[in-house]
Parts: sequence; C-alpha cells; structure tokens
Amino acid sequence: MNRLLRWIFTLCIAYPVVWVWLGVSVAGRKKLPVNGPAIIVANHNSHLDILTLFTLFPLSTLVNVQPVAAADYFLKNKLISWFALKVIGIIPVHRGAHQANPLQACADALANNKIVIIFPEGTRGEPGKFSSIKSGIWHLSQQCPDVLITPVYLHGLDRSMGKGQKIPVPFFIDIYVDNPLHSDADKNRFKQDLLNRFIALQQLTTRKQHE
Repeated sequence: MNRLLRWIFTLCIAYPVVWVWLGVSVAGRKKLPVNGPAIIVANHNSHLDILTLFTLFPLSTLVNVQPVAAADYFLKNKLISWFALKVIGIIPVHRGAHQANPLQACADALANNKIVIIFPEGTRGEPGKFSSIKSGIWHLSQQCPDVLITPVYLHGLDRSMGKGQKIPVPFFIDIYVDNPLHSDADKNRFKQDLLNRFIALQQLTTRKQHE
C-alpha cells in the first residue's frame, strides 16, 4: 500500500463524498481502536462502506487500517487490482479456495499491529437486512484470541449506493460503534452474540428515527 496515495484518496474522495455529499452522524466514535492489533467488523450493504469507515480514522492511524476483500472481485483486472492493493490496501481473500488457512494474511496483518476491517456477512447483503454471520471471523478470533473485535453498524449506505447503483445518492448516514468483544471458544455462541450486537445497534437507529 502506498501511504501518500491512501491519504490523497481519503482527503480528495472519501471525505468529500461521505462528509459533504452524504453527511454522517457517528455515535461511540471514541470506542474505535486507534492502534492495532484490532479487528473492526461492520455490516455490508454498499461499496461506500470502506470509504465511510476510512473517514472515521485520523490520517496518522489510517495507514495501518486494512480491509479484507474478495480476491475474485478486486483482483479481476490489473487496474482494479492496482487500486485495491496500492490505494485501498486490501487484504485479498480467495472465497471458496481450498487453502489450509484462507485468513492467514489477516492474522499476519494483526501480528504486524494492523487494524483489520472485516465484513462478517461475507458479501453485500440485502438493503437494511443482515445476512448470516460467516464462520471466518470466528476462526480468525481463535487464531488471534487476544485481539479485540469492535462492531460498527452503518445505516443508510444501502440507500445511498446499494447493489446496482453507480452514483451515490445523498442520504444521511448514521454510524454506531459498539463496545469491543472478545473471542469465544463456542463458535455458535460467538456468531449469535455478534449478530445480536448488530441487531441492537440497528434498533438504536430505528428509535432515533422515531424520536
């Protein structure tokens, strides 16, 4: 990843799109980790999710933030691959690949004190709905049991730029950062706890809209 390109992209693209064109309210921002190793887990409804998460970090921390992304999509041609690796700084994961540990690159990044962003649903879900939590985040938590996992709920990005949309529509975005959680040896309990966290954050949004 090129640090200068990341800064230019965030300052010239991410900030204007997210904070000026859309507008954002952030609750619990101080709960975000400022140093790694740390894991951020967020719901996934839009290609704007990563841009939005980038804007939550100061530039001094942003260079250590790396989102996990599907290799089959972001490495499908040379231009997208260059942008994804050099500017966004993704950790490419090969979905469905028969590897001993497809998340080893994530564990390596955490060992290097990075802040890793993971979308535990695995892919963009239906607008406003949660898909099932995949087991990858649990396996990573077992490999790195001392690393805290911070849930972040993004509301409104599915309306701003959901599946099939090419241009972002100016809908206001609400972001809720929850308290971090620890790994759990029980996979099903861990996945349910994480899903419950997101549902609770979604309910906060619903209550806010009706106030």
